[in-house]
Amino acid sequence: MEIDEPDQVTVAMAEPVAVESASAMEPPRIRRLDDSVVNRIAAGEVIQRPVSAVKELVENSLDAGSTSISVVVKDGGLKLIQVSDNGHGIRYEDLPILCERHTTSKLSAYEDLQTIKSMGFRGEALASMTYVAHVTVTTITEGQLHGYRVSYRDGVMEQEPKPCAAVKGTQIMVENLFYNMIARRKTLQNSSDDYAKIVDLISRFALHNSNVSFSCRKHGANRADVHSVTTSSKLDAIKNIYGISVARDLMEITVSDDNPSQSIFKMNGYISNANYTAKKTIMVLFINDRLVECSALKRAIEVVYSATLPKASKPFLYMSIEFPPEHVDVNIHPTKREVSLLNQESLIETIQTAVEYKLINNNTTRTFQTQVVHSTPATKFASKKDTENNPSHSGIKSQNVPNNHMVRTDSRDPFGRLHAYWQDGPFSQHEKKSDLASVRISVRQRRNPRESSDLSSIHELLSEIDQSIHPGLLDIVRNCTYIGLADEIFALLQYNTHLYLVNVVNVSKELMYQQVVRRFAHFNAIQLSEPAPIPELLIMALKDEDLESAGDNDDDLKTKIAEMNTESLKQKAEMLEEYFCINIDQEGNLMRLPVILEQHTPDMDHVPEFLLSLANDVDWENEKDCFQGISAVLGNFYAMHPPVLPNPAGEGIQLYKKNKDKSGSIGHTAEVPGQDDLDQELLAEAETTWAQREWNIQHVLFPSMRLFLKPPKSMATDGTFVKVASLEKLYRIFERC
Repeated sequence: MEIDEPDQVTVAMAEPVAVESASAMEPPRIRRLDDSVVNRIAAGEVIQRPVSAVKELVENSLDAGSTSISVVVKDGGLKLIQVSDNGHGIRYEDLPILCERHTTSKLSAYEDLQTIKSMGFRGEALASMTYVAHVTVTTITEGQLHGYRVSYRDGVMEQEPKPCAAVKGTQIMVENLFYNMIARRKTLQNSSDDYAKIVDLISRFALHNSNVSFSCRKHGANRADVHSVTTSSKLDAIKNIYGISVARDLMEITVSDDNPSQSIFKMNGYISNANYTAKKTIMVLFINDRLVECSALKRAIEVVYSATLPKASKPFLYMSIEFPPEHVDVNIHPTKREVSLLNQESLIETIQTAVEYKLINNNTTRTFQTQVVHSTPATKFASKKDTENNPSHSGIKSQNVPNNHMVRTDSRDPFGRLHAYWQDGPFSQHEKKSDLASVRISVRQRRNPRESSDLSSIHELLSEIDQSIHPGLLDIVRNCTYIGLADEIFALLQYNTHLYLVNVVNVSKELMYQQVVRRFAHFNAIQLSEPAPIPELLIMALKDEDLESAGDNDDDLKTKIAEMNTESLKQKAEMLEEYFCINIDQEGNLMRLPVILEQHTPDMDHVPEFLLSLANDVDWENEKDCFQGISAVLGNFYAMHPPVLPNPAGEGIQLYKKNKDKSGSIGHTAEVPGQDDLDQELLAEAETTWAQREWNIQHVLFPSMRLFLKPPKSMATDGTFVKVASLEKLYRIFERC
């Protein structure tokens, strides 16, 4: 019995082992996956996270010819992504197949990929979104009386399109993203991180597509985190989006190659110089207007910066590269994030060499910022002021304030300015704390007047400025709040409960004059990009004077006057360079100008007038009168005059019509011209110039005025400061009504 039991066990165990080995020999069966599984797998590749969906929708809007794109995001895009544009819209008959896979208007045959110029071509973006989210489309095409709204799920319409009210273009809402992909949704719970990626994406699109206005904001927020306006200059776009602190440290770069054996391309963009500092590299790369990444090119440029500049500086890079379409393979990545280039190694080497040459030859000087130390009394005063303005923080019961005194009067409080209520301000992105902090730090970098010079004439001029101060205006200037521009000349400011009109030109002229006297012989320099020939500029100024005075047009006389004035300035060149940083070479070219106020550059359209005034309106015999005259001429030149181009706001847009009538007058009954009737290039330049002036007035002139200006007594009577309203009296008037 004891011997038989093991045999039985052995036989019993042998049968299943044989079965397992037999089944292991059979290969597993291949099955066709369900369409729902296939589509969801594909959707997971195309829509990797919320920013992927935003990118696809924005690219569709750009392909639709939109000039305005608005993005609204909730919970980092997981709950809501809404993209609205003013493009050509979607045909009613195309709505049933809009969200099916591989349906697109961008190509019809595979050969079309060889010359594809649109951003989308796969026909998978909208379909993928419907498999992982709830998608609603509202659209209207030109000529329709109403739009249509339709919802999609799993690539098909949930119901027939419903007529609805709509504005021009298309609005797509993507709700509850990844509702059926639990694992991925849990990994994307950090909504702030995803929203930051979306903001960065929109900023990159806004930079490259400067002819399109973009906005991006959180759902329910009153203010957009990205708000760009159309501009003709990429540098202005960088300034609007990334801030003036970035734009001022950039250099333009252009590279091209037309050698078929190596590479055929054109590249233009901007790269940071030696003064730019950042913790990480920012590279905005567009190839054939497609936002892509190229890690090899990025690494090559970082090597150049680390070898050329100390401490392995992290650069800011914007590059737009144009290739022949047949040299670019766009079909290598599900999200179109990468492309394959012909002769990529040669391209990278050419660009790397150009960047290295640009860095070496344009970084001969560096600017170092000094740290501003705030004094203890000022800090205590600020704390005391905050306590008074916020009594709830002190734990003491606040007293009832009369209604006629319930007016914001704290000049440091930004709310209450007109710009706080303008969502479409052309420079609203400059309200970012980092940008304003950099401006304020630069503005506070004034020099000690005692260190300016030992010349008695300069001390007399400084003493005259101090003796002519109007105490009342000084208090207004120090504690006022900027509200906004009233017109081309006047700005509104608030002091306590009073409203004042301020002549911006007069104030800026006096501020610049006082700054020249204080900084005497201690100026930084503005290097002109090209030498400015003084004789030619003087002739231009003399011709302008003749036009204004209807004088005779004697060209020979103007030439002689210009030559005499040029010789006079050349004789004074050494003194002008030493004391005022006005550099004139021996050939009679203007080379450098002084920096009178940080962050402010004078309007170069007034250079001819400045040189003529410098040559004729200065008493060169008396030292004090000479210094005072030069300071006054510089003050007038650097003052914030209205631009030469007319203001395009309001009826001024009539001046930009292509075919104006001979009179050139603007009638009150004139019709608003259409887009085709306007000189768009000139109009864009004017809008940018006027918007830049307004930004400078708010963020440079008025902060500097509070710090530096000592208003003379004459400003109280010459119309520079005009009191227009007292809010207590206005309250009483409204109370009677």
